[in-house]
Amino acid sequence: MTNFIFIVADDLGYADLGCYGGRAATSPVLDGLAANGLRYVNGYSNSPVCSPTRFALMTGRYQYWVRGASEEPLLGTSRGNLELGLHPGLPTLPSMLRDVGYHTALIGKWHLGFRPHFGPDRSGYMHHFGPMSGGVSYWGHNARGPASDLELDGQPHDEPGYLTDLLSQRAARYVRERAADGRRFLLSLHYTAPHWPWETRAQGGIDPEVMQDIAHLDGGSVETYRTMIREMDEGVGWVVDALRETGLLEDTLIVFTSDNGGERFSDNWPLVGGKMDLTEGGIRVPYIVHWPRGIARPGTVCEQHCMTMDWTATLLDIAGARPPAEHVLDGVSMRPTLNDSGRTFARPMYWRMKHKDQRALRDGDWKYLKVEEHEYLFDIARDARERANRARREPQRLAAMRAAWERWNAQIPAVPPEARAHLISTLRDMPAR
Repeated sequence: MTNFIFIVADDLGYADLGCYGGRAATSPVLDGLAANGLRYVNGYSNSPVCSPTRFALMTGRYQYWVRGASEEPLLGTSRGNLELGLHPGLPTLPSMLRDVGYHTALIGKWHLGFRPHFGPDRSGYMHHFGPMSGGVSYWGHNARGPASDLELDGQPHDEPGYLTDLLSQRAARYVRERAADGRRFLLSLHYTAPHWPWETRAQGGIDPEVMQDIAHLDGGSVETYRTMIREMDEGVGWVVDALRETGLLEDTLIVFTSDNGGERFSDNWPLVGGKMDLTEGGIRVPYIVHWPRGIARPGTVCEQHCMTMDWTATLLDIAGARPPAEHVLDGVSMRPTLNDSGRTFARPMYWRMKHKDQRALRDGDWKYLKVEEHEYLFDIARDARERANRARREPQRLAAMRAAWERWNAQIPAVPPEARAHLISTLRDMPAR
């Protein structure tokens, strides 16, 4: 019997953690999990922006099949729109695990559509505490406006405290509750850290400037950002302590990742680009996997290529949960690599992003990238920084990868015209990063 804890950081850079080359001591707990587990170094998010990746995680499929994911990301202006959210009828990771006996909980960020049409309880979660929007204040818990954006089991709810700590404390409590009742569980622990606004525990209360504008474009610093990561890491430690104290650590699979690449204060070295980009800095993310009973060689590195939705398939595989026949997963189970970290297999991965009309395909060592009218071909195994464009030297490979991307793209829904129009107006009003 295996329990699952799937932890998602928000806008974390590839090299923000010590175990991925970080230059500051921000992550002793996560580094410890990596030292006793597996670290994937060719792991990617399904999107370079928040909510589309979460659609993919929930469904185990490319996010493009769900209309709401075309918004890239889903904004508060979608409230009341019946099309822009995770439809309750779709099979999801929590609903499929619930159906085979798991207790399911989301503690943290939802960002997959607003009430009354959408919500965690309508998509398989039996318990939820956290914000519904994409970004909220850590102390005021508000999104755009003064009211708290937090919910508790479908009802508006607020309580004083630093949000990262509130999520960590609730997650540790949830582990102890499941230990007491003996239910196997899926805990989705989806932090808002280290996403803006730039607030830390030591601040001790509500910042009036953040209450006026949580985007906080003129705030923050590298030191503040690193502190936010450290406080998230401490919270993960509280959850691990709860597992250890209740005797559940050996039987719990913990996965830690980020929803996309880093933002303005992030460390993505040696990668270039960041959030909103299909360059490596926007989509390559950490994957730390800790499972004492299921990993053959702890403390190892795995080269296998993977992306967010593959972990949906992995958890379902381990739990013995099968999706309905009509719900064909695009994700591929990584379970074989847990037992043999040296094992690799072919795993082409495709992306599309309406911002700058981007497209990308990673297939083996090679990556095809198109940004607006410019095409690139990179040998990522040798050039992770994407500086040496091989497009002119290898026109046949470029043509083959372009054709492969176009065949894939022809199978999925096109970006709706209204989504493109919404993107244009949003970018026109958005301050430069």
